[in-house]
Amino acid sequence: MIVDKRMITYINSLDTGHTPFLEELLAQAQRERVPVIRREMQSFLKVFLAMRMPKQILEVGTAVGFSTLLMAEYGAPDSRIITIENYEKRIPVARENFRRSGAADRITLLEGDAQEVMCGLKGPFDFIFMDAAKGQYIHFLPEVMRLLAPGGVLISDNVLQDGDLIESHFAVERRNRTIYKRMREYLYELKHREDLVTSIIPLGDGITVSVKRTTEIKRETEDRI
Repeated sequence: MIVDKRMITYINSLDTGHTPFLEELLAQAQRERVPVIRREMQSFLKVFLAMRMPKQILEVGTAVGFSTLLMAEYGAPDSRIITIENYEKRIPVARENFRRSGAADRITLLEGDAQEVMCGLKGPFDFIFMDAAKGQYIHFLPEVMRLLAPGGVLISDNVLQDGDLIESHFAVERRNRTIYKRMREYLYELKHREDLVTSIIPLGDGITVSVKRTTEIKRETEDRI
């Protein structure tokens, strides 16, 4: 827990929820213990979509399609979403959820390893949402940067590992140390790349919001220096 539990409970108590279909899907995912984005992240994502209205969206990590459908529902009505999933058991469930929602014509689900799938994509994407295997974020980043449009936004979920990331390497359970190491590398890279502006936010289990600099922004920065 990276934020006081009582505060999270209070904030979430003010949430007005989603469409009946999304609420039903969320409840089902929780009953079946399928990981979906947390309630506070759902609210943040809705605000982001209202602000930016991205048209071309890439999601890395579909699960049962809850976040995909949230983006389809609350984003631009003419947006197009490509979502990638590697877990075979969840793929047919996600496809059925897309069909039932009525948004299937705007969503393309690509099956397979995200690294390999992204290599075959052309882009550019206005918005990339990273919510897949946490230990792979650092490996996905080169392809993500290739696909992200100048001025586009990358949001990465679950980056603080319930607070473990600030602990000593030796305080982390041995089975989690590889993810710990790679996530710290990922956050360092996001904060130190010259072509990104990144904020790390203690929301949910930690998120990053990164904007890809345009050539004009970089030139203006150099001129001020």
